[in-house]
Amino acid sequence: MRVFVTGASGWIGSATVDELLSAGHDVLGLARSEASAARLAAKGASVLHGDLDDLDALRKGAVDSEGVIHLANKHDWSNPANSNAAERAAVETIADALVDTGRPLVLASGIAGLVQGRPSTEEDPSPFHGPDAPRGGSENLALSYADRGVRVISARFAPTVHGDRDHGFIAYIVGVAREKGVSAYIGDGEHRWAAVHRSDAARLVRLGLERAPSSSRLHAVAEQGVSTKAIAEAIGRGLRLPVTSVAPGDAQAHFGFLGTFFGTDLAASSEGTRELLGWEPTGPTLIEDIDGGAYFH
Repeated sequence: MRVFVTGASGWIGSATVDELLSAGHDVLGLARSEASAARLAAKGASVLHGDLDDLDALRKGAVDSEGVIHLANKHDWSNPANSNAAERAAVETIADALVDTGRPLVLASGIAGLVQGRPSTEEDPSPFHGPDAPRGGSENLALSYADRGVRVISARFAPTVHGDRDHGFIAYIVGVAREKGVSAYIGDGEHRWAAVHRSDAARLVRLGLERAPSSSRLHAVAEQGVSTKAIAEAIGRGLRLPVTSVAPGDAQAHFGFLGTFFGTDLAASSEGTRELLGWEPTGPTLIEDIDGGAYFH
């Protein structure tokens, strides 16, 4: 299959490109820089120059391919409205290009905010609708195209997709620990974060593209929930720093924009995904990655 991948040079996207190529697919990767284009070409992928705001490029990539994997996101934490608007416009453009083709569209989503008080499951619909919602309500927007001849699959990623040289949330928390001289968790530290290794997440995306029926919601979750205290303790071991609790009221001051997020329970199940696709994670756990030095280069 010829697959158009946005975010092809990103953390999850680059692993997904490797996974697709290894499985014999042809990849057309979106690249916004010459460096990204060169990395994709060196792997054997074709390159389409553009970015998330280049709707003509997104439309061309979708039309010229037999399936689309949309992983790009602006992640503009200083202006989330800008990120949300770009995500919604991108998804609408790609989905419009696939109407009545029966081709697959796999898009990145997340488990945050789905439910409270229990691990979320694939049966839980996203509560986010409309352009002002997180990610521009892109999951529900995309799923609305299932009745218009698009095989839509939502890939909901755990809050940490970890691995060697990950630069996401865990790397940010490590940076805070270095700066503050202490590795901290919030309150009693019993908030849980679902986790998945990058290689397992990439394999799930590929399986979803190949096998998942339309309207599927897949959970890229290997560990249902790792306590934030356990995460802080592992970081403390790695940096040889003391570990302490931060009061919820002080979380924002200590962790910055991630304060609220790190103090939220983000557990999730992937039982439905495993049964549907026969997907079984094989990568290291989050704590194994931290203890193995993945975040201390």
